[in-house]
Amino acid sequence: MPDLKSLLSDGRVHVLDGAMGTMLYDRGVFVNVCYDELNATHPALVEEVHAEYVRAGAEIIETNTFGANPVKLSSFRLEERTEELNRLAAEIAARAANGRAAVAGAIGPLGIRIEPLGPTSREEARDYFGRQVDGLLEGGVDGFILETFADLAELEQAFRAVRDRCDLPVVVHVTVGEDCKTATGASARQAARAVEAWGADALGLNCSVGPAVVLEGLERMAEVTTLPLSAQPNAGLPRAVGDRKMYLTRPDYTARYARPLIDAGARLLGGCCGTTPEHIRLISERVAQVQPRRTSVRVAHAPTAAAAASPAPPLAERSELGRRLDTGEFVTSVRVMPPRGWDTAALVRDCRALAAAGANLIAVHEDRGGARLDVLATAAIIARSCPGPEPLVHYTCRDRKLPRMMSDLLGAAATGLHNVLLLTGDPPGAGPYPDYRSVVDLDSIGLANVVAGLNTGVDPSGNRIGGPAAFVAGVALNHTARDREGELRRLHWKVDAGADFAVTRPVFDPAQLRGFLAEAEQGLPVIAGVVPLETARQAEFLQHEVPGVHVPEAVVERMRRAQARGAKRAAAEGVEIARRIVGALQGEVAGIQVAAEREAAEALLGVLGI
Repeated sequence: MPDLKSLLSDGRVHVLDGAMGTMLYDRGVFVNVCYDELNATHPALVEEVHAEYVRAGAEIIETNTFGANPVKLSSFRLEERTEELNRLAAEIAARAANGRAAVAGAIGPLGIRIEPLGPTSREEARDYFGRQVDGLLEGGVDGFILETFADLAELEQAFRAVRDRCDLPVVVHVTVGEDCKTATGASARQAARAVEAWGADALGLNCSVGPAVVLEGLERMAEVTTLPLSAQPNAGLPRAVGDRKMYLTRPDYTARYARPLIDAGARLLGGCCGTTPEHIRLISERVAQVQPRRTSVRVAHAPTAAAAASPAPPLAERSELGRRLDTGEFVTSVRVMPPRGWDTAALVRDCRALAAAGANLIAVHEDRGGARLDVLATAAIIARSCPGPEPLVHYTCRDRKLPRMMSDLLGAAATGLHNVLLLTGDPPGAGPYPDYRSVVDLDSIGLANVVAGLNTGVDPSGNRIGGPAAFVAGVALNHTARDREGELRRLHWKVDAGADFAVTRPVFDPAQLRGFLAEAEQGLPVIAGVVPLETARQAEFLQHEVPGVHVPEAVVERMRRAQARGAKRAAAEGVEIARRIVGALQGEVAGIQVAAEREAAEALLGVLGI
């Protein structure tokens, strides 16, 4: 009976199985079903897929547990069954193998970001993976395959969770794009060095577009490691056929890469998304005809991320905003919205008028609820057309993947946009796009960590970016949060991630903000959000319909009385209320950010005389 340890040590090439999800989908299982739960609800279906791969020549089959960790299972309210579903999966695979194939426990990513890119700690991540490992061990797996990981920090925690519990062999797979880098920027060579240093038994690539990219990545890995290599490419890229995405790369094309992959050092060959038993059958035939002809290793030294990092530029030297924060000079920021079209003439006129009224910072707000001019383009136009005030880019993480965020930040650094307010982003309303669904790949805490790294000249994987950037990074602060403890904790994490300042939600009760800051005890410069009310209706709307904004009843009543004497009197009263709020906070905050139409903002700046 084969076991994974002996297969890895015999010096020969062995065949892995192919896609499980593709086969289940083809058998009528819809994508909105938890495929891992099928181990309990449809075990015969899962067992038959395994058996087909064994009949096709697979010597190692993976359990149906790619997403069977408590985080992903929680989406289906199945997290309490983590150990059970993994145990059942291992038992099903063992029955299908029937002594003809080794069984490897499949473990995929958690589907969340871990520190420093997310709020989940490394220890928490390891515990999540550990529950999955416990179930797979109880089911009797011969070893483990960790697959489709793009974040080396998360991958290490999965590996540690296995090693904490057993000494069974572990095959480690990362996934890369066409540039042979992971989504976080780690190269195939970097991944190979890291995985070998942890003590894995084999390493390689899975998913990763298709055979051609996997071959190139494997060749790069072979330059820096002596470990056995493994390859499980997709059947090319999926194509849209009607309302489905289908993998159309033919099995014979995938199998044609068996020989080049073996020559590159592959000792394990199989398939990932879109591959079928027919792909595996043809790969098995190719493997039977050829065994590895050479083992060529060139060890190349590369500096670690810590060695590559440089000191971040002093805050005062990064921008005028940084200088003001460093010296304690009061910041007067006014928020503007990008236009809905491409004509920026009116925006430029408004920004020049605000500068003349005393604004030294123009905050470009990002409204993701509808289509507007890109916030970075808007900020660049303001910087070019309005001498004096600097732009502050409000940048939301929602609906952006990490590579896109990295591209935007590098573009901002290259164009001289140094001030950024990093926001996770609220879920959108239906707006004009009712079918739209939002996602958050990285929250503001994780992005603050990324920006702090860029300020030392390295990306999230430790690669040099051409010298330190010079960002002044702000974060949001909700001093009215119902979960006060949670907000204080998030503020602590934001400071720890490297935030340079914070901007509050609109302040209508100075004592409330004062109490929050006293409890926070962070010493972070805080810019207070200020909204000069224009009507009593606006005051009531903010009081009752906008989460995170607290408008005392006394303020609403003042606006009602003023409104009764006319619209101009109400607007003047709103400015007076805002003036008193700013006066109460001076000496306690680093500045203000005014959110209002240009006329109201000008009026407030005029009476402040700052």
